[in-house]
Amino acid sequence: MIETERLLLRPWRREDRPPFATMNANPRVRRFYPSLLSREESDASIERYEEMFARDGCCLFATELRETSDFIGYIGLQRMSFALASVTSPTFEIGWRLTPEIWGQGLATEGARAVLRFAFEEQHLSEVVAITVPANLPSRRVMEKLGMTHNPEDMFDHPKIPAGHPLQRHILYRISRRD
Repeated sequence: MIETERLLLRPWRREDRPPFATMNANPRVRRFYPSLLSREESDASIERYEEMFARDGCCLFATELRETSDFIGYIGLQRMSFALASVTSPTFEIGWRLTPEIWGQGLATEGARAVLRFAFEEQHLSEVVAITVPANLPSRRVMEKLGMTHNPEDMFDHPKIPAGHPLQRHILYRISRRD
């Protein structure tokens, strides 16, 4: 578990499935993803996160507010499932997806800072990346607040998004342990 002043990042529980499925069916939450997720697809995501944790000792952790224990989404690390020429492999990506009710409170940044400490101090990673579509300014602001930087030459077409899709083009941010 990873704790911050306001958050608890923890393993997934069965009771996280319904609120996570609700998030994944929300067009506001998924506006920078190619599609909404069904309940089955959302549950399968959790199963992948649990497998990641068993394999890598990290995952996109279920995230709750410490004060209320309310589930609010995920913040964590995942091994990228595809290779990019501009980064060493294996590559670990930091990510977050939170419920709209708590957007704008700095919780993604707070949790992601703790995840970066975990990545460098506990997982001994030398670099962490983050990816998103260029239009996702809220996530890009979080990346920049974390001290992550991007090089325009690191733009790429996401290999899991169909050619010609408006969300195919992605931007890569990175931060190293020495940063």
